[in-house]
Amino acid sequence: MRLKAYGILAIFLAGAALVALLFSVVTKAAGALTETYLTMPVTISADALGLEVEEVTDPRKIRRGDFSGLTKDVLKEMFPSASGRTMRRQLYDLTSAGAAYELADYVSANPGLVGQDINYRFLASDVTDLYLKSDFGKLVSKEIEGNLTLTADGDEDGYIVSSTAGDFLAALDRVKEGLVVEADALRRKANLQDNGVVEFQRRAEAAEDDATRTRNLELAEQRAAQRDTLIAQADDLDARAIAEGGDEELTDMNRTVLISTAGGWLKMTRITPTGGYAEPIIPLEREVTATNSWKLFTTDLPQNARKVTDNQIVWIETLKAQGQIDTVLNTRFFTAGDSREPELAGIWGAAVGSFWTMIVTFALAFPIGVLAAIYLEEFAPKNKITDFIEVNINNLAAVPSIVFGLLGLSVFLGVFGVPRSAPLAGGIVLALMTLPTIIIASRAAIRAVPPSIRDAAVGLGASPLQATFHHVLPLAMPGILTGTIIGMAQALGETAPLIMIGMVAFIVDIPSGITDSASVLPVQVFRWSDFPERAFEARTAAAICVLLGFLVVMNAIAVFLRKRFERRW
Repeated sequence: MRLKAYGILAIFLAGAALVALLFSVVTKAAGALTETYLTMPVTISADALGLEVEEVTDPRKIRRGDFSGLTKDVLKEMFPSASGRTMRRQLYDLTSAGAAYELADYVSANPGLVGQDINYRFLASDVTDLYLKSDFGKLVSKEIEGNLTLTADGDEDGYIVSSTAGDFLAALDRVKEGLVVEADALRRKANLQDNGVVEFQRRAEAAEDDATRTRNLELAEQRAAQRDTLIAQADDLDARAIAEGGDEELTDMNRTVLISTAGGWLKMTRITPTGGYAEPIIPLEREVTATNSWKLFTTDLPQNARKVTDNQIVWIETLKAQGQIDTVLNTRFFTAGDSREPELAGIWGAAVGSFWTMIVTFALAFPIGVLAAIYLEEFAPKNKITDFIEVNINNLAAVPSIVFGLLGLSVFLGVFGVPRSAPLAGGIVLALMTLPTIIIASRAAIRAVPPSIRDAAVGLGASPLQATFHHVLPLAMPGILTGTIIGMAQALGETAPLIMIGMVAFIVDIPSGITDSASVLPVQVFRWSDFPERAFEARTAAAICVLLGFLVVMNAIAVFLRKRFERRW
């Protein structure tokens, strides 16, 4: 009963771990299944593209037009208040770097659009897409009851803000919650400094000379001073957070408070329970004296803790309110090649590279492995040489895959000059790695065929070769195919040997043959997981799901072949 309980517990733990893994991967991959577009009016003219009038009928010359500048002009027309280099750069980051190229393709394919006003869907950048998917926190709307009053601050652009009710108290509480979070972060840093104090004091006590002892004591004093400063800052933040009311200066380290009213957006730079001071991000379209037509928002994260800026949040929310943002199925992920821009990256290039690599692997490993198994099992004499070969085949099955990569790098690439980062090189390396698995599985399948089949064939006049290839091999083929598919599935998921032969290179083009430069799915997963852009996390998880899907299908085919064609003797 204990053994049974242990077995059930082991199965439960393994199943729970598998479910947790799949849940984590699938939930992260969901973010890569949709992409975002910004629909904006575009005036396509020869002047805007920097072209002569006679050039607008030639698609090749149209493609050389200044579509990047046209895209920027569209954004500036949408938000004319965005001024200054920093603000303009933030504005241009709303759309993808590839949006201008897609617009160029669209217009060159339809030259008749030149001289017309159209509504065009620009691909959103990864920052815009992640914000709309709440990866940078949510913009929280606060309930309001009173009337909003804005008073222009003399010669300044800002406004003195007030409300007839305590509408700003809830927003102030949100800001204070952020102060507590910041205080906790400072205390964690103080703990690290305290660990440094303890360590340097220990080194000072263990020092064998006065110079070393003095230096460690000085370092301990410096760490102690930094620790005390951090603790004092954290205590100050906690005191401000628990104090009644308050008057907080809002910086990039605080949660942002935004006001939407009169067709414009204001960002508060100081907040009190009854109001504060705000500066415009989008200017107000009309004068505001006292009105209920306003909205109050706070962010989940301060600006310095997220990639999307407060200006970008306001611009995105403005486009969203005007119905100019669309979220659609991300077919690009399954049809495009690799890219440095997350919103443009796809797995098709890696999938095609995996296909060509598997073709080479199968073409080499299957016939060689099956013929080797037939010879060893049916025709090879039993002596020390065959015993030595069998032992080494079994040992090769346990050799780390990176060793085969080193072999491919030094022999196939270095000696025979096989193209680097090509499916041909990857297929040869994976074929060597898969051969032991195919040979062992094929020998087991051939050995499972009863000797009576061989005896009956020979008794009816068949030669040993005819008996093997006409009778034994067809009966063993289901088991051979099962072992081959399992070996190919293992090869499909290998990364280390392919990295060694250069298939980790950045390849944009889709490979059209076995000698073209290419990547494969597991290497694509490895590369994306190392990219700093947050949007690549979802694409990495989605690529893992695709790879797991291929592996599940291949193993399902192996199970089907075994169940459908295998004979029990």
